[in-house]
Amino acid sequence: MNLPTLKSERLYQKISNLLIERIRAGQFPCGQALPSERDLSKQLGVSRSSVREALIVLEISGWVEIRTGNGVFVNDVLPVEESPRQDDAGVEELLQAREIVEGEIAALAAQNASAEQLAELSQVMTSMQRETADNSEFHALDKRFHLLIGEMTGNSVLSDMAEYLWNKRYSPLFVEFEAIYAGRDISVDMANDHEKIVAAIVSRDAKSARKAMQSHLRHVYQSLFKPA
Repeated sequence: MNLPTLKSERLYQKISNLLIERIRAGQFPCGQALPSERDLSKQLGVSRSSVREALIVLEISGWVEIRTGNGVFVNDVLPVEESPRQDDAGVEELLQAREIVEGEIAALAAQNASAEQLAELSQVMTSMQRETADNSEFHALDKRFHLLIGEMTGNSVLSDMAEYLWNKRYSPLFVEFEAIYAGRDISVDMANDHEKIVAAIVSRDAKSARKAMQSHLRHVYQSLFKPA
């Protein structure tokens, strides 16, 4: 007996595939706007965050164009492929994992960090505060900041996990999502969060370090998923 291969799909994947079906069926004609995030969320019975992730997938794969402040429009020329490749973790899913894991990493870092590591962390934070633009230098410092906290735990598995989670940010879905929806002042906001994290770790206050890191990642979430 031949059985079909079953696919495990994330919610944003199901939404994007459904919208592709409706575009191909002519329900959403080329050149016209899709319903708003709010309307799609209400009609489909899903969160606006999942709708936003699905729309990013459709833009990456050439089905729609997101015009910030004006809406999402079906492209005049549609892709040949039936459905886009969708193997990335969702943005919301990734940030949730980071909040849980990196919160505990920060707490352990506060207990185990060496004097040399604390000095480097403070230096990285100071350098980030000088970068007022959301540019490549800021992102390089941001990466060093988070990976250094992983190293501070003294646990190689947790350090590897911190790097694994960070590298997930380089997926096409996350990169495009951040490019469109991150606020212009995100580098300033994130630098302020980092200052609170450093203060807690330097003070050897594990509870405050955990709270500061979790708060920081919630701020990232709020920046990316604020209403359009």
